Amino acid sequence: MNNGKVKTLGVFALAMINVAAVLSLRNYPSMAEYGWSSIGWYIIGTITFLIPLTLAGAELATGWPKGGGVYLWVKEAFGEKAGFIAIFCEWSNNLVWFPTVLAFIASTFAFAINPALANNNTYMFLVMMIAFWGTTIISNMGEKASSRFGSFGVMAGSIIPAILIIVLGFAYTFTGKPLAIPPYTAGAWIPTINMSTLPFIATVVLLFAGMEMAGFHALEVRDPQKDFPKAMALSAAIIFVLTVIGTLAIAIVVPTQQLSLSGGLMQAFEAFLSAFNLDWLLAPLAVLITIGGLATLASWLAGPALGLGVVATEGLMPRLFSRRNKVGAPTGVLVLQAVLGTAISLLYLFIPSINSAYWILSALTVLLLCIVYLFVFASVIKLRYSQPDTPRAFRIPGGIVGVWVIGSLGLLSSGFTFFVSLFPTGSMNISVGQYALIMLVGTAILALPPLLFLRFKKPSWKPEESLEE
Repeated sequence: MNNGKVKTLGVFALAMINVAAVLSLRNYPSMAEYGWSSIGWYIIGTITFLIPLTLAGAELATGWPKGGGVYLWVKEAFGEKAGFIAIFCEWSNNLVWFPTVLAFIASTFAFAINPALANNNTYMFLVMMIAFWGTTIISNMGEKASSRFGSFGVMAGSIIPAILIIVLGFAYTFTGKPLAIPPYTAGAWIPTINMSTLPFIATVVLLFAGMEMAGFHALEVRDPQKDFPKAMALSAAIIFVLTVIGTLAIAIVVPTQQLSLSGGLMQAFEAFLSAFNLDWLLAPLAVLITIGGLATLASWLAGPALGLGVVATEGLMPRLFSRRNKVGAPTGVLVLQAVLGTAISLLYLFIPSINSAYWILSALTVLLLCIVYLFVFASVIKLRYSQPDTPRAFRIPGGIVGVWVIGSLGLLSSGFTFFVSLFPTGSMNISVGQYALIMLVGTAILALPPLLFLRFKKPSWKPEESLEE
C-alpha cells in the first residue's frame, strides 16, 4: 500500500466529503410530511446521533489518522475480525442502496428534459448507468480528482439548491402567499412519539449517517490533527441548518396530501418558481440537483471501497479486492461494486415483483449501518482505556465521563434503531416474527462474509508492495 501520496485535502475539502455523504436534498420531502414537528425530529436525531457521531469521528480520526477509516478504528479497539465486519457492513449496505440514489438522480434529471421520462424504464436505466459508471470512473482517477468533484458537486448541487429553496421559502412567506403548512403554535415543533411513530425514529437517526466518511481519507489530509475537528464542526453545522430550514421550505408550499416522496423536492421548486414567474429556472436547477446526487453517490461509492481495499492489502481477501491503479484508487473493489450495483438496478427497474423484496433489502441497509455505528461508538470508549496515551488532537470533552456520555448516546440510538427496524410497517402483510427473522437472516448474510474470508484466507492473497494495474 502506498503511503507516500501527496497530501492534498484541507478543512474545506474534508467538510465537503462529509456534507456530500450526509446532506441529501432527496430526504427533505419525507421529513416535510411532518411539518413543524420535523424540527423536533431533527433535534432528536442531532442530539442522539449527529453530535455523538461527529465527536466520536473527530477523536478517532485524529488519534488514528491512517487509511481505512472505520476498519482501522474498530481494529485498534477490538481486533482484526471486528474491524473487517464493520467495514464490510458499510460496504455491503451500499450495494442495495445504490439503485435508490441512482433512481433519484435519473428522475431529477428528467425535469431538465421532460418530467414524463421519470416513468420510462429505458430512460431511467440508461441515466442510472451513466451516473453509476461515470462516478466509478471519477473514483478511479484518485482521491484528488474525486475530492474536487465532490467539493464542486456539494456546492453546486446540494448547498446552492438548499440555500435557494430556503430563500424562496422566506420570500414566499413574507410576500403573503398562501401557506400549505398550518400556522405555527408554541408546541407545534414537538413530535408525537408513540408505537406508530417509533420506527420513524430510525429514519431520523440515519438521516445523519455518513459523518465518518472523511476518516477514510486520512492519508490525504495535510494536517489531520488540526483539520479533522474543524472539518467535523463545519460539516455538522452546515448539515443541520440547511436540512431543517430546507425541509420547512418544502412544507410551506406543497400540501402534505400532494407531496411525492420521490419528486417532492422538484414539486416544491416548481411551485416556488411558478409563484415568482421564474419557471425557466427549473431545468437548470434539475441539472444542479442531479450533480448534487452524483456527489452523494461518489462519496459513498469511494469511502467504503477505500476501507475494504485496505483490508485486502493486509491479505484478508483475494487479490481482486486489493488491486489498485497508479493513483492508489481501489480499482478491484470499485469495479466489482459497479458490476453488482448494475445487476441490482436491472432487477429493481425491470422485474415488478422484485419491488417488495427490494424494499426489504433497503431496510437491511439500516440494520447494517447500525452494526457499523455500534462498533464505532464502542471503539471510542474502548480506546480511551486500551490506548489512553495515543496522541489525539481532539478529545471528546469531559474526560472519561464525557466519552461515556457521548459513546452511550450513540450506542443507545444505534441499538434502538436496530431494534425498531426489525418491525414491519403497517402496510406489510407479514407477522412481526416472520419479518424480524427475514431481517436478521438477511443481515447475517450481508454482514458475516468476513468470517468466511478469514476462515479460508491464503498466503497468496497478500499482495506485493508494488501491486498496481
